[in-house]
Amino acid sequence: MKRDFISILDWTSEEIRDNLNLAVELKQQTKAGKCPQLLQNRTFGLFFHKPSLRTRLSFEVGIAQLGGTSIVLSEQDFKIGERETVSDVARVMSRYVDGILIRTFSHQLVLDLAKHATVPVVNMLTDFNHPCQVMSDMLTIKEKLGRIDNVRITYVGDSNNMTNSWLNIAARIPLDLRIATAPETLPDMELVRKIQDIGLSTIKVTHSAAEAVEGAEVLYTDVWASMGEKDKLSERERVLQEYQINSSLLQYAEKDALILHCLPAERGKEITDEVIEGPQSVVFDQAENRLHAQKAILTQLEQWR
Repeated sequence: MKRDFISILDWTSEEIRDNLNLAVELKQQTKAGKCPQLLQNRTFGLFFHKPSLRTRLSFEVGIAQLGGTSIVLSEQDFKIGERETVSDVARVMSRYVDGILIRTFSHQLVLDLAKHATVPVVNMLTDFNHPCQVMSDMLTIKEKLGRIDNVRITYVGDSNNMTNSWLNIAARIPLDLRIATAPETLPDMELVRKIQDIGLSTIKVTHSAAEAVEGAEVLYTDVWASMGEKDKLSERERVLQEYQINSSLLQYAEKDALILHCLPAERGKEITDEVIEGPQSVVFDQAENRLHAQKAILTQLEQWR
């Protein structure tokens, strides 16, 4: 049966855990030069409505390593929803490719594609969430800490699609998740309450970065103004100055706390050079793990078909 990966909530806790184990296995096999050809004779259509470095490279390389092929489509190729309806595009593409992958602004567009497509649809990023990124983050934590349950994670800075993704995974994996942000940049508090009500994880939203970082095992941040919001950067810089991950803030965390950033980074704003280049940073291991986590996601979707 066709399954999608549009949100972490599309998969159960057991499915997420199994998929992370598969990612570990695929990474080991790839490093040994023996990546299995699990997507041989499979072709994927990749939509990019936003600029991309890690997402495009990791998906194209990952598909190739698994024996598949990919076709990249940009907004310049055709305007989905304008030149053709979303439903028509979904149904036509389903006749041509074995999976539809999309990196775009509107989350509803991805939902609509999935509704009409008869092949798996993967959310490579929307303004609402970024499930592939958080799977690679969990893979990185699993490698570095040896576990994913009850990890003390502090997200510092602007509330965005990554904040939503961390909240979603807290509904599937027990976490001690702290979110430190300004009163002007609060996350979707309805979503926060929904995840709190599930009762699996401890969720705390605070305006004190030091309080949130106290005893944390993982510190996470993202740019203060996401793609499409750069006009808000000056205001974000004004209200988020206290939410920079720097050496002073790092002192409140566990001694060997991991530093994660989904990149690209605006060094000197949400994070300092000293920290992102420091010994506790695993940012580039995290970036590499996009490749292996996404191979596991595509492999799992193929096995479910």
